[in-house]
Amino acid sequence: MKLQTLNNIRFENITKTDNDFSKHFHNTFTVGVTHDGMFKSINQNNISLSYKNSTRIINPGEVHSGSSDSWKYTNFYPTIELMSEIYEQMFFEKKLPEFSSHIIQDDYLYYLLSKFFISIYSNINRMEIETNLIDALSYLVKKYTTKTKKCEPIFNDIKIIRNSIDFIIDNIDTNITLDELSLNVNLSKYHFLRVFKNSIGLTPHQFILSQRLEKAKEFIAKGISLNETALNVGFSDQSHFIRNFKKVYGYVPSKLRNSSNYILYK
Repeated sequence: MKLQTLNNIRFENITKTDNDFSKHFHNTFTVGVTHDGMFKSINQNNISLSYKNSTRIINPGEVHSGSSDSWKYTNFYPTIELMSEIYEQMFFEKKLPEFSSHIIQDDYLYYLLSKFFISIYSNINRMEIETNLIDALSYLVKKYTTKTKKCEPIFNDIKIIRNSIDFIIDNIDTNITLDELSLNVNLSKYHFLRVFKNSIGLTPHQFILSQRLEKAKEFIAKGISLNETALNVGFSDQSHFIRNFKKVYGYVPSKLRNSSNYILYK
């Protein structure tokens, strides 16, 4: 099995955090392991606890939040393209796996993912990294996929939402207003707010904040300063950016500059 879409995958390795995480979502999957401590996950209003040696899975677009207690973890964010490629090479169908279990207590899965993470942070040769990745994700997909769907961008099934998301992404560095969003899809502000929140689970403001912070991670990984990053993604200043970043992710963005905490695999 040879992968074409491993590039630009983000990794986070965080030691001992005691924080609350406000509602947000990712455009990618989240696959992570808990090495120590505890994380209380609130995913789609379902509460689960992640303890030592457990694995956490979040599907793209799922709104989640939580709190931690002496939590030590490693996450990575496989793209929709990567996960569909894994599925296609296993089952010869171009589909996207979905997972209903958000916390998995499986020692072998923990071992496979930990082995993969060690190879990433040790910067060994690409063949071994890809082998470890395939071993871990193919085991995850084969054992824990509960259903599949077409491989397409998240929220693609509702035209109003898709158009709104495109508008937000195209204007992420500006002060987007509710008037602009509702006019863009020819709805009143009242109806737009109701449709948007019912479809996504976040208000437009929460969604825009989540998208800005995800984009900020990309800028920081490229070595762009925190002040310039803040302005590039629509924050008025660096302190406002840092405060919101920590509220959502539980750590300050400067941690992403440490290669032992954060890697963008290329």
